[in-house]
Formats: sequence, C-alpha cells, structure tokens
Amino acid sequence: MSLRINDIAPDFTAETTQGTIHFHEWIGDSWAVLFSHPKDFTPVCTTELGAVAGLEHEFAKRGAKVIGLSVDPVSNHTQWSQDIEDVGGHKVGFPMIGDPELKVAKLYDMLAADAGETSEGRTPANNAPVRTVFVVGPDKRIKLLLAYPMTTGRNFDEILRVLDSMQLTAKHRVATPANWKQGDDVIITAAVSNEEANTVFPGYKTLKPYLRTTTQPQ
Repeated sequence: MSLRINDIAPDFTAETTQGTIHFHEWIGDSWAVLFSHPKDFTPVCTTELGAVAGLEHEFAKRGAKVIGLSVDPVSNHTQWSQDIEDVGGHKVGFPMIGDPELKVAKLYDMLAADAGETSEGRTPANNAPVRTVFVVGPDKRIKLLLAYPMTTGRNFDEILRVLDSMQLTAKHRVATPANWKQGDDVIITAAVSNEEANTVFPGYKTLKPYLRTTTQPQ
C-alpha cells in the first residue's frame, strides 16, 4: 500500500508510553503529527524528540497533537525518555508508540510487508525508512508526508510553518508562496474571480494574470 496526500490515514490500535490508543479516536477533532524513528537510543532521534518536547506548546497552540513512534517496545521508550530530557532539556509530554512487531511501520508503508514481525535483532540501518512525518487533519486525511535520511535531523520549525499554512488555507481561499511565514502576503486562489477579489481582498496586487497576492487574512 502506498500512502498519498488526501488518503485516509490508516487507523490502528497500539501501546504507547501513555497507555493504549486507537489512533483516529486519539486524534479526535485535532490535527495530528506522527513522526517515526528507526530505533530507540539513536543520536539524531534523541535530539529530534527533545526538540519536539520543547515545541509541544507550539503544536498545542495550533490545535495539533504530537505522537512519536519507534520500532521498539514501550519499556525501552520509557528508559529513552530520560536520555531525551537530559539532552534536550524538556520532559517528553507526548505519547510514544511502541511498534515491536512492526505493525504500524508496515501499515504506514515505512517497511515492506516481508520485513518480519519483530524488532529484535534489527539495526537502525534495517529500519532506515522509519523516519517519516505524517500530518493528519481532523478529517483523518493525510495532509503532509515527509521522509528523511537517518543522518539529517528534522526541522520541526518547518513542520509548524506548514501547519500554519494548511490551517490558513483551509479557512480562506488562499495559498502560500515559497518560504512563506506568518504575516507574509499570500496568493489568491484561481477559485476567486477578480470581481470577487475586489470585495474579499481589497487592494490586492496582480503580479501576473494568474498570480495575485494580498495581505494575510485573519
């Protein structure tokens, strides 16, 4: 199964550091960020989880829940959490999924169906594809997916930026240009005629017939 943007995020039941969750039920009416790791006690992932722990309040401000996944048992996650706090300076307040049977990794197309049924004996290199970020909307559809190499730490400020863009563009008929950030001008979508734009976005600018910009709506 190959997952794409706008697909329904596969539902699952899993054990986490905060108990059993049913993924869709856990998301509820929120946005969700699921980010995965190839193994516990790995250096890049330790810094990433610490970074997210420090940004959890920023995700919460945007109505987004964060959940981590690593292809190891929950008992390992609990021990790893102390290292994450020691390195990053923030306590991990979000749940971390244990996936020792590789079920979620396979369900989300991070590992092949024939990858086996246990995390035992597997190295981070075996699990290298399990470094993916999925952003799921309140409608349970995948809004963003990103895959990273093991040697490159993820930029979670960028994921916050994309969340800002997706939430803005879900509310207004606008799109965001390259390198956009909160407060920058936005693009009026083609669904808005020039006549309507005069009313909805007074003072908009026409850079090209197909490219009109306006101040960010509130």
